[in-house]
Amino acid sequence: MHTMWKGSISFGLVNIPVKLHAATENKDVRLRQLHKECQSPIKYEKICPVCDKEVENDEIVKAYEYAKNKFVMISDEELAEIKEEQTDRAVEIVDFVQLDEIDPIYFEKSYYLSPNEGGAKAYSLLRKALKDTGKIGVANMMIRSKQQLAAIRVYENTLVVETIHYPDEVRNVQDVPNVPEETETPEKELDTAKMLIDQLTSEFDPEKYKDNYRESLLELIDEKKDQDDVTTAKEKPVKNNVTNLMDALEASLDRAKKTNPAAEKKETAGKKATATAEKKEASTKKKVTTPKKAAPKKKKETKKQA
Repeated sequence: MHTMWKGSISFGLVNIPVKLHAATENKDVRLRQLHKECQSPIKYEKICPVCDKEVENDEIVKAYEYAKNKFVMISDEELAEIKEEQTDRAVEIVDFVQLDEIDPIYFEKSYYLSPNEGGAKAYSLLRKALKDTGKIGVANMMIRSKQQLAAIRVYENTLVVETIHYPDEVRNVQDVPNVPEETETPEKELDTAKMLIDQLTSEFDPEKYKDNYRESLLELIDEKKDQDDVTTAKEKPVKNNVTNLMDALEASLDRAKKTNPAAEKKETAGKKATATAEKKEASTKKKVTTPKKAAPKKKKETKKQA
């Protein structure tokens, strides 16, 4: 199993070196978007709308938009400094609580914890203590440059970290629209609803629940592959250097016109001057006439003497 992170869990004076592993994985079937005309994958580029050009990753900086089109620039060095301050604390357990005290709405994502080198004994100690007390640990930790609130608990003999939303990340339930107030419910209807719940009550078995949509989609994909109902993306045509150079020159000229109106006026004036000169030259050619060549004289015939 891939190790996402290495660090330690600390509670009191106990320090446990651990590794972090993703406990879940996304099984969604991802569909690509193709151009209908040529069946080629759609490409997304990072374009600057002002400069009207594609931007490379090393040309991109980070900023926080505190108002419309107003930003606070944050450098990578500043982010690294904050991250280092938080990382030094590792996974710090600050409280122990009952699991049922935390509403499931706060839970976000699950990770497995395994002991790192030299941490097996302390790992077993924490696992046993949590099992015997029925408590979970509430901890602060850093995952992927974000500080997280987390719950550490035991799941099938393995320590698990459940990341938890902070209170301000959970929306106020009072803002949900059209929720009816508590009303009097007819006794007969309530008894019928309770009876239905009793009939459908069973032990939770995750294996019996299936993603029917995903399975049907995968079956459809396999069926189309077997019937050779597939397509291959076409290669992008390569332009010759002459065309590329001409496109680049024209694009540069258009950009210069947008950024420097004086250049556009100068170019227009130049075109007008060229047109005037061409007209004058054409007019001069009309006035100049070419002299006609004299017709060749006929030779006199001499009469023959008898």
